[in-house]
Amino acid sequence: MNKFQLYRLLRKNTNLSYKRSPAFEQNKWAKGLIYFGAAMFGLYLIMYGCIIGAAAEGEAGTMLGVAAIYLVIDFLLRFIVQTTPGMMVKPYILQPISRYTAIECFLVGEHLSGYNFLWLCMFVPYAIILLVAGESFALVFYEVIAAEMLMILNSQIYLFFRTLINRKVLWLIPALALYALPYSPMLFNLNHVATAIEKAFNAYSDAAMSWYFLPVVLLLIAGLFFVNRYFQFKYVYEEISKKSERALKHVSQFAFFNRFGLIGEYLKIELKSNLRNKTMRSRCIMSLVLVVVFSLLVTYTDIYDGELLQNFWCMYCFAIYSATALIKVMGQEGNYIELLMMHRESIIALLRAKFLFYSAILIIPFVIMLPAVFEGKYTLLMLFAYMLMTAGFLHFIIFQLAVYNKQTIPLQLKMTAKGNFENGRQLVIEMFAFFGPVLITGLGYLLVGLTWTYVFMCVLGLTFVVTHTIWIRNIYTRMMKRRYENLEGFMNTRDF
Repeated sequence: MNKFQLYRLLRKNTNLSYKRSPAFEQNKWAKGLIYFGAAMFGLYLIMYGCIIGAAAEGEAGTMLGVAAIYLVIDFLLRFIVQTTPGMMVKPYILQPISRYTAIECFLVGEHLSGYNFLWLCMFVPYAIILLVAGESFALVFYEVIAAEMLMILNSQIYLFFRTLINRKVLWLIPALALYALPYSPMLFNLNHVATAIEKAFNAYSDAAMSWYFLPVVLLLIAGLFFVNRYFQFKYVYEEISKKSERALKHVSQFAFFNRFGLIGEYLKIELKSNLRNKTMRSRCIMSLVLVVVFSLLVTYTDIYDGELLQNFWCMYCFAIYSATALIKVMGQEGNYIELLMMHRESIIALLRAKFLFYSAILIIPFVIMLPAVFEGKYTLLMLFAYMLMTAGFLHFIIFQLAVYNKQTIPLQLKMTAKGNFENGRQLVIEMFAFFGPVLITGLGYLLVGLTWTYVFMCVLGLTFVVTHTIWIRNIYTRMMKRRYENLEGFMNTRDF
């Protein structure tokens, strides 16, 4: 069997594995929303390509000149749409084929993914406008090919950093520094930013249209291909063989929580999971970094001085960690859900512990955003309103997913874990978590003004906080009605 035949076989097996997954049926709504989002994104790219083509005024190179912008956007979007080959290659590690062959096939698949070619929706309209303006076909064709090769190169750069970020979140810093490099000329010419941008744009355009640009990009793609092949196999094999695991030198007791009985024990588990579990720890650090970044942007720049944007980012900073961590609530517990079911009402204590933990952790973004209050961008009433809204109303909405979630999230695997895609309910609730409170704020602003809107949000959030024992018991009752269906789903989606 040659590599082409093996590639086709692996593609077939991957498609069959998705269809046979117990999560396939519940993810149909999510896939529908993703396809709708892709269609809207394609329309946006067509519009953007037309705008760039009109701005080019018949001169080639404009598309490659703005590469510094769309490559950053592409890198961030890939956190949503692109996975690492490690999770797909795990079943083939012990097969009688070359140890790198399966990884190579999946890496080639990343080059040929539909998402990479979706960007042609921007490149093709731009090329058509240039051709109509009288530019030569060869030059326009070269630019389109070079732009598409940049997207493939970006996929390899993303894969390189994503593999390292999965191991240590601090690798996100050099990744962001790399994409910030094209903007560095502005740092040395702060008094004439527009001039610096124009000079940098012209320099990038000239370099991109030179004869050596495409060969250099192809060489970088080839080099990163082999680097990614090495890292993927190294870390996949290391994770499977558990070579990197270290014995704990010190086990924290967190004796303070002993006074809270069973809820205290679950609080210990939640805290230790956030400190030790790879997935949860990475999510916590990334959320904290985002809160700090947006708080600094709001406090010390005028980018988000509009009232709507200020309210959105204030809500975002409070909701980001809860929304990303609790959207798959009960996922980690799916690894040992049978033990929880054996003890009457222990899940109530577990859910109350989660509620108390994620409510208490809101103090951190509250403190981080205090400088915005001192600078006059936010008010204390506004911070309290969004903190209580998140602790009460938002947690009430997100915790409803405990009734329906039935996909197990691995406790330690990062490279080789099965894909854990969000279902339709999760996507809808996640979108509501970020936009619902802002819509409430906007409606209140139009009707009664911001001050009374914040007061209403405080009262609404505090009401759900005080009554959390009532609605958590309701969630538990509904979970018990679906316990056999959920148990089957948790057991079928475990990584063994």
